[in-house]
Amino acid sequence: MEGDEAPLNILAESKAGYILSNVAEVVERILTFVPTKTLFKIASVCRLWRNSARRVLKTQQRLTWLSASGSSKYEEHVLLGGLAEDLENIYLLPQTALLMVDGETFNGPVSYRHKKARKCEDEVLSDPAQKLRHLLPSSCDVLGVVAPGIVVTPSGSPSSQPQEHEDGEAGFSLLFPAIDGISIRPFHFCKKSISETAMEEAGLINNPNLKVVLMFDYETYKPGGGRFLNKLLKPLSQSNVLIVGGQVERVFTNDVTCCSPGSFGAVGLTFSGSKIQGASVLVEQDVSSPKAAEATIQRLKAANIPERNTIGLMFACVGRGHNTYNNQRNVEANAFRKIFPNVPLLGFFGNGEIGCDRIIKENYTLSETDAEGLQHSFTTVMSLVHFG
Repeated sequence: MEGDEAPLNILAESKAGYILSNVAEVVERILTFVPTKTLFKIASVCRLWRNSARRVLKTQQRLTWLSASGSSKYEEHVLLGGLAEDLENIYLLPQTALLMVDGETFNGPVSYRHKKARKCEDEVLSDPAQKLRHLLPSSCDVLGVVAPGIVVTPSGSPSSQPQEHEDGEAGFSLLFPAIDGISIRPFHFCKKSISETAMEEAGLINNPNLKVVLMFDYETYKPGGGRFLNKLLKPLSQSNVLIVGGQVERVFTNDVTCCSPGSFGAVGLTFSGSKIQGASVLVEQDVSSPKAAEATIQRLKAANIPERNTIGLMFACVGRGHNTYNNQRNVEANAFRKIFPNVPLLGFFGNGEIGCDRIIKENYTLSETDAEGLQHSFTTVMSLVHFG
């Protein structure tokens, strides 16, 4: 019997080898279960596998996010500490990365130890984007903001309970792949670099396909900062564009030469394309009970935004949170999860909010306002952005 089994095993192996070497449909199906970094390694095996891997990569068009909170076991921020390992297990090739971390534990240079390094020496990075550039593809645009508090949904499931971290260590990285029919462009302006030409290159003006703008300003409380911010917001306020964001403590981007130390500016992302839909509501200063918060956020449901491939964004004043709701925490995140059980919620607590009640869907916009009507304090801007 043993002598008969050997030829059968060889025959089975040769059949499997033949299929994996010649039947692209089978190879592609198998590769859909392989994380993207491993996919690149597999692509070097043979021409069939390389072509199959390329076709699989083109299908990976759903955004994802990586988040972390709590005390870090590393010498760096809890998010950056685990990012290298987490990136090994994602199923997309990031083209744009939006990073948000708390300012309480993320101020100053980032120091970390390479535990497996030959000399085991400390390495200090003056800019955390430098480490991200080593972890992410060289073509990936990195945009990071530091804020007083962070809102995260734990990695892995969009239905996980979002958490408002008004203090403590927390952060997330929102990763965007190349998506057919959608253009994502980063921008970084200061008083020296802002111009109509630069705004047009970023897609902020003279762009009929513009649908959503995420904007984060910093140091704009300084003289001239208000005029600078109005210059950015004015052309957007009356257009068919959803704009949300807020004021943060500091930023880091691929463009490290934009601003001189201490100057004001703004960073963000523009999203263009007919597939994009969005909506936002403003939770006003006088909303101070869980019931009232839920009623306000419920208005987002009326926009009828699809929940698949959709992200929820929450930008709240640092003075809200438990201070507004009689020492109850996580009130607004809980209300969002009740209304949208399968949409991840991400965002921050900042020093000012940008947004209004607005729906951007197909070829119409509900709600218009001026530049000053987009700027608030002691409020929360809650929004949905759908990527088709």
